[in-house]
Amino acid sequence: MNPRRAYIYFALTFLLGVLVGGVGLFFYGWHMGSMSGPARRERMIWRMTRHLNLNDGQVQQIRAILEETGGKVEALRKQHRPEFDAIRTDSRDRIRKVLTPEQATKFDEIVKRFDERRQRYGRPPG
Repeated sequence: MNPRRAYIYFALTFLLGVLVGGVGLFFYGWHMGSMSGPARRERMIWRMTRHLNLNDGQVQQIRAILEETGGKVEALRKQHRPEFDAIRTDSRDRIRKVLTPEQATKFDEIVKRFDERRQRYGRPPG
């Protein structure tokens, strides 16, 4: 097999993996992002109550723990958001360098739609 053909197969396999992984993450994020923090917390409490037969006092204590923990996680998320954004931007820039101009244009459209959906259904920025 000539080296150019091997490179093309490798690149196509890589891009297919990125695409499949991206689609999977999108649907997972869409499902999880469709519930707000309080809704997710209440769903978790409901499941714990159902499976562990919690009493009212336990539910109140667990709800307080989850609310406190959620606040800490959100603060950490806000603190590190610029780092995540920088990694995402770097990744996209590196991908663009691999693409043809036509592919890069389509890629930018896909990224724009993804970002819009992420803002709409995912966690709010900032």
